[in-house]
Amino acid sequence: MKTALWLYLFLFLAFFDLHAQYPILTPFAISLGAGPAFIGWMMGMYSLTHLPGNLLAGVLVDRNGSRRYIVFSLTVAGAILLLQAHAQLPWHLLLLRAASGFALAFLSPACMTLLASLSSDPITQGKYMSGHGIIHTLASVVSPAAGAFIVHQAGYSGTFSTLGWLLIATGVMAFFSVPKFSGSMAAAKPSQPLQEHQVASEKPHSSVTKRYYLLPFFVSCSQGVLFFELPLSQGSNGIVSTGILLSLLSLGALLTLSLFFLNRLSPVARIAVALLGMALCFFALAAFTSIPAGVVLFLLGAAKGVLFPAMASLFISLGAGGHLGRTFSLQSIAMSLGAFAGPVAAGQLRDFVSPYFIAFVLLMTALLLLPPRDTGKSAAYRADLNSHAA
Repeated sequence: MKTALWLYLFLFLAFFDLHAQYPILTPFAISLGAGPAFIGWMMGMYSLTHLPGNLLAGVLVDRNGSRRYIVFSLTVAGAILLLQAHAQLPWHLLLLRAASGFALAFLSPACMTLLASLSSDPITQGKYMSGHGIIHTLASVVSPAAGAFIVHQAGYSGTFSTLGWLLIATGVMAFFSVPKFSGSMAAAKPSQPLQEHQVASEKPHSSVTKRYYLLPFFVSCSQGVLFFELPLSQGSNGIVSTGILLSLLSLGALLTLSLFFLNRLSPVARIAVALLGMALCFFALAAFTSIPAGVVLFLLGAAKGVLFPAMASLFISLGAGGHLGRTFSLQSIAMSLGAFAGPVAAGQLRDFVSPYFIAFVLLMTALLLLPPRDTGKSAAYRADLNSHAA
């Protein structure tokens, strides 16, 4: 538990730093002379360069543990932010965001693998993943508004410099505090009910598994659309209003992430309900402009708070047998591809259709592709929960 608390602290600082940039990047790019299409490519390029990092992280984290890659991601990303403070042209920002995308590609697989390795009990793993989501959400509640406040006080250059030094300091703290655990320590000793289905979960090329990896792709696509469109739709007061709306999004997620009893429900059922809720929220943003955006984003955040721990529990079961690093790496690759495709598509199609409607179609497609009944993995998950409850 002590390790989890230290990791949560570092994750909070890292997520605070990263989310504080969301309401800033688009106005900063516009101030450098970038147009909507270029901004879409800039945001997408950050995610595209995640791919080589994710491919490396999957193997390296399983082989060498998580600590060195957590430290690497934080310190290098902080150094890149210090350079970003001095960007003068849109192409400078594009190249720096691409470099930052590669550096931070190691962070999520390493952190998720370390958290999952702290226990082999699926209930405890679910709680750790919910705790990860809570920390992520707490940081994202205050960071967009804080980022908007800092940029008004210190300007773009001062804001990026401050955030860069914060990431570097967090990386140094992680070097001295994160233990040298094996990347998939807990996966090597799965609980007995999961062992009966372990062979099935170790077949990464099954059609069911491929379907599951489409989930983070479509979800990340929709999030990319939101982060692209929301600042542009807020007009002249974009930085402040975007920060407030993103904080409301995070508050909604915090509400459902705090409901730990949801971890006892089937991951597939939680994913289905959350996808439908998110799709309806995007449809409301596209079609019912009379509904306050803050209300819709709060509900959207509540659906996200249900979705992400459920996806994490599902992928933990897919990573049984010492392959958690590879599993979370593939999940991160799917999310990186989605985060690249979402803003790029929104930037190209914004003049023809609402980007929010694009996100609605993506999420409904993900819902339709979800297997209509629980697989053996979900059955094993329920069996393990019942055995621990007994």
